[in-house]
Amino acid sequence: MTGTAIKRIAVLTSGGDAQGMNAAVRAVIRTGLNRGLEVYAIYEGFQGVVEGGERIKKMTWDSVGGILPKGGTIIGTARSDEFRTREGRKRAALNLLQAGINSLVVIGGDGSLTGGYIFHQEWADLLDELVAEGQIQPEVRDQYPVLYLVGLTGSIDNDMIGTDMTIGADSALHRITEAVDAISSTAASHQRTFVVKVMGRNCGYLALMSALATGADWVMIPECPPDVDNWEQVMVERLKAGRSAGRRDSIVIIAEGARDRNGNPIGSTYVSEVLEKELGEEVRVTVLGHVQRGGSPSAFDRNLGTRYGFAAVETLLQYGPDSVPVMIGMRGNRIVTTPLKECVDLTRSMETLLANREYDKAMDLRGSSFKEAFQTLKTMLRALPHSPQPGHRPLRLAILHAGAPSPGMNTAVRAAVRIGLDKGHTMLGVQNGFPGLIAGDIREMEWMSVNGWAPMGGSELGTNRKIPSGSDYYGIARAIEDFKIDGLLIIGGWTGYQAAYNLHQARGSFPSFNIPIVCLPATINNNLPGSELSVGADTALNSIVEAVDKIKDSAVATRRVFVVEVMGRYCGYLALMSGLATGAERVYINEEGVTLRDLVDNVESLIRDFRHGKRLGLIIRSEAANPVYNTPFMVALFEQEGGELFDVRQSILGHLQQGGNPSPFDRILATRLATRCIDYLISKAEKGSSESAFIGLQGREMLFHNLEDFPRMVDLVHQRPRTQWWMDLRPIAQILSRPGPWIEEMEKEFQI
Repeated sequence: MTGTAIKRIAVLTSGGDAQGMNAAVRAVIRTGLNRGLEVYAIYEGFQGVVEGGERIKKMTWDSVGGILPKGGTIIGTARSDEFRTREGRKRAALNLLQAGINSLVVIGGDGSLTGGYIFHQEWADLLDELVAEGQIQPEVRDQYPVLYLVGLTGSIDNDMIGTDMTIGADSALHRITEAVDAISSTAASHQRTFVVKVMGRNCGYLALMSALATGADWVMIPECPPDVDNWEQVMVERLKAGRSAGRRDSIVIIAEGARDRNGNPIGSTYVSEVLEKELGEEVRVTVLGHVQRGGSPSAFDRNLGTRYGFAAVETLLQYGPDSVPVMIGMRGNRIVTTPLKECVDLTRSMETLLANREYDKAMDLRGSSFKEAFQTLKTMLRALPHSPQPGHRPLRLAILHAGAPSPGMNTAVRAAVRIGLDKGHTMLGVQNGFPGLIAGDIREMEWMSVNGWAPMGGSELGTNRKIPSGSDYYGIARAIEDFKIDGLLIIGGWTGYQAAYNLHQARGSFPSFNIPIVCLPATINNNLPGSELSVGADTALNSIVEAVDKIKDSAVATRRVFVVEVMGRYCGYLALMSGLATGAERVYINEEGVTLRDLVDNVESLIRDFRHGKRLGLIIRSEAANPVYNTPFMVALFEQEGGELFDVRQSILGHLQQGGNPSPFDRILATRLATRCIDYLISKAEKGSSESAFIGLQGREMLFHNLEDFPRMVDLVHQRPRTQWWMDLRPIAQILSRPGPWIEEMEKEFQI
């Protein structure tokens, strides 16, 4: 170990609660214990630090068992007026010293992290005052000269600069999206307008992304107020145009901090009054309020909190006397650390920019992805596309699905069709994948053809696993020629990528294949090259986690072990990430294989745990982890060896993982990828280029890879990428799921 010799750490949650805080608390405590530290939880946030005593509790491995699915924070939170005073912070310092603690993990929003930073800055002076007052001895001050601090941002608003995502934002987006989906169905039934108010005092993330995910008709965010003074009239005209085009409902989403160009607040009541008067129909207002904070955290937030908590402890252990407090954040899919003061100062500057009406600077501070999403949304909000420019040569671009259904496919088609039409091109929808292309089952898509597709699961165009070969190429060539197709977007999984590569290779024999082709990754398996995440994988992961939560509720009452089989074929993404999100004791994946020794170790561990009071066991197995040691084999083995200690049941989740409405994450990802893909096809086709590619999200960037590189970037035998970023998370899952440091004593007891 490098850095300072930290022996004790404490964790607290402060300010507003956020889903996923419990995952972070659990990770801090168990990672700390695994590293041989004493770990304390401070109850009721900074108020608990001020009060001390029983508010500061030593934690064990089992103290945080079973908390991953719980919303809120089990150690409580509060907004402490006392801690805002220097006297309160001095009492807080004394309480920490009495517990032998000078290493702190603070989980909260910008206010909480600011308070933590001030506490760090004042620490030495506070200790000097305590020495002068005779409350501590000089030796104590010398033993704890620095307050080591790491911040984790828990905020549903996603308003902290320095990280792409804050703990709780994804779950809040789930709550909003579910509510708007439900509202949309009743609004369409009555041809009614709804105004939905969401949280976001100084940040429009929730409003912007929920509008993009749900197909809302108008949105208002703090960072970019309406650019005209008569915005009310523009909004009304836009909604009227949408109704004339065939929409049966109108959804307006407003962030709580929405304002006009002059800085005047725009309230949901005012908007509803304007709409009711001008539209001549009933308008309803829904203020979602604290429902956005509630409920079980999404799979994303569970894993985000877990990764943040693990990184916080590892960061503390690297601290030296001169280390500055940092905030743990995420850029792309990678954990990063940034000086805490820098993050807090930039976040606070956003409030100043908005107050000064410097909206362009505010948008720049939010970053390129935020601005790009806003520009895409402006196109999606249109009632009809722009009229083609004079002299414009329209292209004919085709879209098809390939492979198994994946939630978010329809969202991608909707975005692709509307972006293409808005740029003046003809969009063609191919039915039933490549068989439909071969048969010429192709229809022209209109703006309203894809209305309402944003939240829909399945595949409205239809999909098929067929990979064309041989005589199929003649049919495809004929269709391309007959329908004058200038570019092809393939939305799907391995089947689509393999088919696209085959068409690329056959260009020498079929000249009509010399058109740009682009593949968009859409598969729950998340097994495609060039992209860290595929459309549909997040939805499938949430479906697994929801199912496993219910299974665990059943199992805990009966002393039972469940072996849960999930999809993924030879790619273990779903198994590993669902194991991390549900706290599974063991995850079996093809990448690591399964040996008899693994199974024996698993059985022995379960027997030990159940003899010491364990009531629930959870094992997650990827469907192709091992052809011999399959799910029924594991169940039979564990049942036989468990005897009367526990029952064993299997749960093969099957195709429920492919179904359901796409998650907000998948809807947003599908929209972003489809927008880039259409721009790519237009750019290449207008230049007469046949260059083809597949797109992917890598870190924070959307990157295109030449289709010729497909074989080089994959393991063709196992149909998965050669590089899988999420395998780096395997050690975290193993550490946090093990029974605890006391396992060595049990091993001695059983002479293992």
